[in-house]
Amino acid sequence: MGTSQKRAIQNYRSRLSERGLARFEVLGRDADRDLIRSLARRLAEEGPEASRLRAALSQTIAGEPPKKGGIAAALRRSPLVGATLDLARPRDEGRKVDL
Repeated sequence: MGTSQKRAIQNYRSRLSERGLARFEVLGRDADRDLIRSLARRLAEEGPEASRLRAALSQTIAGEPPKKGGIAAALRRSPLVGATLDLARPRDEGRKVDL
């Protein structure tokens, strides 16, 4: 490999590390190639979807049961917390049916 190619690779890898990414090699089944690549692509993105995926994978690999209170915590994060909603409905006995 020529020096210009080595320098290009070094520059590319330094730009990756500035973005917080690293290049690495994994061994796996050939059939899982697309799955692993799409998973790596999703994890490289920043955002809530990547965080949820990372948490789900970590939990699955660790084999720990899910923590209790997950539904209650999700409800507390809801944008409707503190909103004054009128959930009262008028009581209606329905219509009279002649059989």
